[in-house]
Amino acid sequence: MYIDDCIKGVVDLYESEILEPINIGSSELVTINQLVDIAEEIAGVKLERKYNLSAPKGVNGRTATIRLIQKLLGWEPSIRLREGMEKTMAWIEETDCSPE
Repeated sequence: MYIDDCIKGVVDLYESEILEPINIGSSELVTINQLVDIAEEIAGVKLERKYNLSAPKGVNGRTATIRLIQKLLGWEPSIRLREGMEKTMAWIEETDCSPE
């Protein structure tokens, strides 16, 4: 989830009368391989992927269940994963975060 959406979700939740724990996040399901694909496309690079098939296997993907916050506050992220990653890459490039 892009930081702008995260802040809006936290503020909306803080200003509400909701007292129970509630998820904020993106319901956009993405695998690690899909995340790497997106990063490669944005950066214009191709990474070498190495897989250790003997290692313990985790979940295939992660996503947040945000039905409750959608129902109670009408909130959901407005910025898709790819768009947020593109904005982040542009920020990294313009701030020149590379080591000297």
